[in-house]
Amino acid sequence: MTAVEVAAPAKVNLTLHVTGQRKDGYHLIDSLVAFAPVHDRLVIKSGPSLELAVTGAESAMVPSGMKNLALRAAALVQDSAGSSVLLEKRLPVAAGVGGGSADAAAVLRGLAAHREDLPAIARTALALGADVPMCLACRPCRVGGIGEEITFVDLSPIPALLVNPRTPVSTAKVFAGMARRDNPLMSGSLPSARDVPGVIEWLSAQRNDLEPVALKEAPVIADVLELLRTSPGCGLARVSGSGATCFGLFDDDRLAREAEARIAELHPDWWLASGQLGDQSELALPRVCPG
Repeated sequence: MTAVEVAAPAKVNLTLHVTGQRKDGYHLIDSLVAFAPVHDRLVIKSGPSLELAVTGAESAMVPSGMKNLALRAAALVQDSAGSSVLLEKRLPVAAGVGGGSADAAAVLRGLAAHREDLPAIARTALALGADVPMCLACRPCRVGGIGEEITFVDLSPIPALLVNPRTPVSTAKVFAGMARRDNPLMSGSLPSARDVPGVIEWLSAQRNDLEPVALKEAPVIADVLELLRTSPGCGLARVSGSGATCFGLFDDDRLAREAEARIAELHPDWWLASGQLGDQSELALPRVCPG
């Protein structure tokens, strides 16, 4: 197998409405998802056995062995017993931006590039977790069911800033702490993709039903949201997923970068990344490694 390099872009839940819960415990959602240019990097190649090596600035908390979704993704795909996975971790762990799910989806894309059967491999995605299917294509989408109902949407790039205060948040604890699980679906129709101010206004009328619980689990999230909301040009600040990563949507890229510099100066230990949220499918395409 030729070694391939694959990017795993951060997933951002622009909205996350929890609309029910199945008898098996899985939650039903209605979520608008976009992807950021910041990403993990994976290299997949043939090896003597199923192996995972982890490097990178955010590698300290990455689970090892079969607790790691990237390795489990390789193990699930037929004929992948000899796959070696190198994961350069750039996204924070337990942060509400996909993380392990994005890595697992990247492994599936990488192996599909070798085998040329993405549709067949994609059917294994849900077995790895509810967030994995939405991370496969890395295109803006509306997600329903438990994560398997995916409708791609047209969404122009939106200038944004992601901020994580380096406080891990347990997704399971956040879902368990919800007082209500039968919340309404998203309301109204998404405005024209080219009307970014209109999209931000529409998003402001939607919700992340996990945000109130995430604030209780990690009160520092309130500080992050306040810094984003008071940044010039920020039209919306919200928690992504179960947190603790928050995003701010801005009028233009310059204002997002200025907010990044200001917050980084105040909190040099926090993780920050500015960029345009939207379609990262080209970034996520597997590429043959040089040499």
